[in-house]
Amino acid sequence: MALGDSTVRLPLVVGMGGAGRDNSSTERALRFALAHAEQLGARTLLFAGVDLDLPNYRPEDVRRLPAAERLISALREADGVIIASPGYHGGISGLVKNALDYVEEMRQDQRPYFDGRAVGCLATAAGWQGAVVTLSALRSVAHALRGWPTPVGVAINSAEKPAGASVDGFSEHACDQMRLMVEQILRFSRGQAAAQSLDPVAAEAVAQGY
Repeated sequence: MALGDSTVRLPLVVGMGGAGRDNSSTERALRFALAHAEQLGARTLLFAGVDLDLPNYRPEDVRRLPAAERLISALREADGVIIASPGYHGGISGLVKNALDYVEEMRQDQRPYFDGRAVGCLATAAGWQGAVVTLSALRSVAHALRGWPTPVGVAINSAEKPAGASVDGFSEHACDQMRLMVEQILRFSRGQAAAQSLDPVAAEAVAQGY
């Protein structure tokens, strides 16, 4: 069916991350990635900054703020997820980690946690060591949440000024990496959607890569 057909459900990519302040390098990178997803025909939702300023997650407390309910509702609908975090002292920021803890609310869903979803991981830090270590931590969390981290993860050294042309302060190499990560998310989500339209035996074969 044509993309413009109203019966076609466009994939939804949810981006979550950033820092406590507006327009941080992490948030700008996340916005860049989501903009590319939109260019490729996806719907997107962004949760950054104040959207993630949630109380410390406590599973025994059943009360949830509207902001937390909106985040979980969006993640439940998501076909793909992008998690972006600044590197704080060699790891994920408390803001992002606490928001990820709320994914525990999805533990009993038909698709628990991030099961069946591609997860793009993006990290920024004022130095390569911090960026790479934080990226590795994000990929570990995505695995723990049963997500499928994309083969390409993006680490950005925000202290390194790009030589020559740049997009929103990012080097062309970083932009290419973010574009590729998004394209992998959408290929995976479309493959999942195609598998779900098959009979159970064929769908299982597609899921196993046969």
